[in-house]
Amino acid sequence: MPYRSLIGKTAPTITLPNYDGESYTFTPGAKGIPAALFFYPESGSYGCTKEACQFRDAIAEKDNFQPGKVQVIGISPDPVEKQKLFVEKEKLTYPVLSDANKEAIKAYGIGKGMLGFVSVARVTFIVDKHGIIRDALETTINAGAHSKFVEKWLHRLEEEGSAPTVTTTAETDLPAPVATATSVSTAAAATTTAAEVPIESQLPVETPGLA
Repeated sequence: MPYRSLIGKTAPTITLPNYDGESYTFTPGAKGIPAALFFYPESGSYGCTKEACQFRDAIAEKDNFQPGKVQVIGISPDPVEKQKLFVEKEKLTYPVLSDANKEAIKAYGIGKGMLGFVSVARVTFIVDKHGIIRDALETTINAGAHSKFVEKWLHRLEEEGSAPTVTTTAETDLPAPVATATSVSTAAAATTTAAEVPIESQLPVETPGLA
């Protein structure tokens, strides 16, 4: 099942060993906050280190990445021992899970990257506070795009959460408005907004790096 087919659906629940060897379960929507799950090919490689450190720095520096506002979880097929060394060396401050049997990788529909030259594609999922996958980004080469992708989505979700609720008061004895061709076409045109532009298309393109 391709990963993009999961968009709009409840994210799969996963249980994997964390870098410290303890079992870690991600239950979508359980904490009532968004989640960013980033799958990557190999801990310690150039691109993966860059990506992981960008998430680390975002948590340290950006308000909308603070604990309690979003869950950031890294996942790769590396064994627990390698994840532990990776986390300690780079001083990562979020769960880094070992998916040695590729259980989560399969559950999220992730295949190989770079035309099959990389065993696992670099894919990031944004899951809203209700546990629904809202979007996903795949780019194995552009490792730096993933934290930016998550940041844009966190802003969008924050705006959705702060949008005022529109209430209407029922009125009696008033004739129903008659829709005209002009009003219908105007309303239809108004439905196209910048929010409908895929976030991936707004991301900067970086110089290709290694996985």
